[in-house]
Amino acid sequence: MGADPIPPDGGVRTGAPGGRPTLRVTDIFRDHGAAFDVAHVLTPTQGKVLRALAACRTAALGGHLEVCDRCGFERPAYNSCRNRHCPGCQAAAQREWLERRLVRVLPTHHFHVVFTLPSELRELALKNGAVVYDILLRAAAEVLGTLADDRLHAQLGFTAVLHTWTRKMLFHPHVHCVVTGGGLARDGDRWVGTPRNFLFPVAMMRKLYRGVVRHWLRDAHEQGRLAFDGDARGFARLLRSIHRKKWVVYAKRPFSGPKQVFAYLGRYTHRVAISDHRLLALTDGAVSFSTRDGGQVTVTPEEFIRRFLLHVLPTGFHKIRHFGLYAAANVHTRLERARARLPAPIDTIGEVADPETPQTVPVAETRACPCCKVGVLLRLPLPSARPAPASAPVPLDSS
Repeated sequence: MGADPIPPDGGVRTGAPGGRPTLRVTDIFRDHGAAFDVAHVLTPTQGKVLRALAACRTAALGGHLEVCDRCGFERPAYNSCRNRHCPGCQAAAQREWLERRLVRVLPTHHFHVVFTLPSELRELALKNGAVVYDILLRAAAEVLGTLADDRLHAQLGFTAVLHTWTRKMLFHPHVHCVVTGGGLARDGDRWVGTPRNFLFPVAMMRKLYRGVVRHWLRDAHEQGRLAFDGDARGFARLLRSIHRKKWVVYAKRPFSGPKQVFAYLGRYTHRVAISDHRLLALTDGAVSFSTRDGGQVTVTPEEFIRRFLLHVLPTGFHKIRHFGLYAAANVHTRLERARARLPAPIDTIGEVADPETPQTVPVAETRACPCCKVGVLLRLPLPSARPAPASAPVPLDSS
């Protein structure tokens, strides 16, 4: 649907652009998720996400009472679902991830390279998410590692993150890679740097990526690991059609230093299909959210939920992976050797603004009383909390 205006309605709820969001994705799932669940056939993982988001920060997940020790102000504080697809539950995970990764990033310039999947393969990816997504991530690593070995005779360090959406929440799998501007020589005795504005020829990366993905898709199909509506000849025709197409691989502007790298990548790693900040309005019949350059899209709540659930990852799938010098196996060996052969870190630029979403820096939640501004909020049990009987249903798993 296009950017049709939200009809005037007494039930309109609007977001708060630039500030703390007052309209959340979980509100849409809470209001319309049950009806969607009845009307559609969902995978077990999609159903789990739908129920988790609908219950997030509600009494269904329990919680506690916050009471001011000065003025007596009180409010319930309900538990979050902590589901990795929930846009409201990613701040803590993002902060912890950044703290772990920042100590590993090398003090050199980095490149941002994006590998995309052709539109002809999107249906295959929807039916075979775990297999196709894994191929995309491994193929990106294969391309970067091969070119580094052939052209630099060195080993790069890079982190790859899978995304599956566009700004309109349509299905579009692609991999973001943040790559060191150089690598540790094969003998481990020196650092081989790249120019600050050039990593590898894009045409070469595109050709290698196409070949690797096609090869691994063919292997997966021959091994019976791919669900495909057709016979072997039909699959062969599909692979021939994408061989003739120019695949999209491109490099964005490079980063100057470690702070820029992980300020940017930190937001990318824990981003989901849409953030609360992009929601503009919600009525019984329409959801409006922002896209690029001030644009917006309006869809029904049912279509919004359908698009959101397209991007639910297979259970146990790791969308963030580290390769080369940044791989876990090299953290205490080749990574430290590379660090010792680089100049001392000079990074005074600070964080770079994310061009796609408002910049938000996770901070610890304050416990000061919002009423008197002096007291401290104490955590007390909710008045209605009672031990659950032995026959009570098992609470929703929030993993």
